[in-house]
Amino acid sequence: MPHDIQIKSMLNKTRKRDSWFLDDYTINPYSGCSFNCLYCYIRGSKYGFNMEEKLAVKSNAIEVLEKQLHNRAKKGQYGIIVLSSATDPYLQFEKERELTRTILKLILKYKFPVHIITKSDLVTRDFDLLHQINKEAILPADLRDQLRQCVFISFSFSTTDHSVAKIFEPGATPPSQRLDAMRASVKDGLHTGVSLMPLLPFISDTGANLDRMFTEFKSINIHYLLGASISLFGSRHADSKTLVFRAIEKHYPHLLARYEKYFSNGSSMPAYYSKALGLKIKELCEKFNINNGILNSFQNQVTE
Repeated sequence: MPHDIQIKSMLNKTRKRDSWFLDDYTINPYSGCSFNCLYCYIRGSKYGFNMEEKLAVKSNAIEVLEKQLHNRAKKGQYGIIVLSSATDPYLQFEKERELTRTILKLILKYKFPVHIITKSDLVTRDFDLLHQINKEAILPADLRDQLRQCVFISFSFSTTDHSVAKIFEPGATPPSQRLDAMRASVKDGLHTGVSLMPLLPFISDTGANLDRMFTEFKSINIHYLLGASISLFGSRHADSKTLVFRAIEKHYPHLLARYEKYFSNGSSMPAYYSKALGLKIKELCEKFNINNGILNSFQNQVTE
């Protein structure tokens, strides 16, 4: 079970807004993560050691966040808040603690737009608040002509295959339940998409698997898709590269030499692979008529 910790800051200002996630600010309600994804980019940093054993609830989060949001709103420094950048906002114990829900109430109070990124279906509980935020939030000035929504929900997938997910993200909500939640989000009228990352080289990024996933996503009528390959960090026993290599050796031994080759001199797949994957995702987005990116989902509405 998580323990309580005291923090000094909740609202983190990003240096530069990412064109994919549109993050002006980030909030992480919890510290650590129980979803235990082997490939998590936090693993390999000082925060990634024993992540699942360092679960913590930021007990003074609401008090600290209210001051920060009040100060930003008073200065008119509105921006899109991403929940979350270093953990999932809907970990299992969110059902009882409701910290993310309380944070959303504060975000609504101070009229900030929000982008939820999650592997959980629990976000459906908060559709009521997200609809209110969507109606009342104030977009940053430079995005007001480009966006017509103030709430975005990105469901995160590395695969939609249950057996593969059990290996690489053993504590996360099963993909089938995420797909059901995503379907509910679209039906409820929220701007909903897929964060298809990290794709697993030679496992979930094959042509057949990509076609199957895009077919599933298209059947739900998602508004956008964000896709990318994997980065693996570190050499300690709890780092992402070590954990993924161990899983590959156990479950996909025929791929181990390829992984060792491609990640021998760095944390990312070779540039030519990333370029080819990017082109493939673009091609599939065009084939299935799925918008490649959040901004494109609005630009394409204008041109259609």
